[in-house]
Amino acid sequence: MFRLLWIVSVHTRTFMRRYMPSNIVLDRVRTRRGLKWGPVAMLLAIPYVAVAYWLTVLIEAGGPGWLYLFVLACLWSAFKMLWIGPVNLAVLARTRHAESRCRGAVPSPTAGNLPLVRSADVRRSHPDGASR
Repeated sequence: MFRLLWIVSVHTRTFMRRYMPSNIVLDRVRTRRGLKWGPVAMLLAIPYVAVAYWLTVLIEAGGPGWLYLFVLACLWSAFKMLWIGPVNLAVLARTRHAESRCRGAVPSPTAGNLPLVRSADVRRSHPDGASR
């Protein structure tokens, strides 16, 4: 029984990950190029909440109760969209800070206590250290 539940949950997660619009958007926003779109993705929570509200009105008017599953999925997606904005802004700030540190760093010739070797010295040297 436990194994069956585990397999069903794995397949459900795979299906949701691949085909749910909110998961597709979140995967795109989590890339380096998509980090700046986090606050814009927060706006996608509005349609999810609107659909959830519309479904609850439909259910209250005599619709089938299984539509509450879609209400739950819509509200879950709306909350995912709401939290991705602040999280992406924090990740973007951390990433830009790290990139600016890497850009600003100037490698020194003695970095790591390694001597600076010219390419001519490498080509003309023998294994025993004597040059030709």
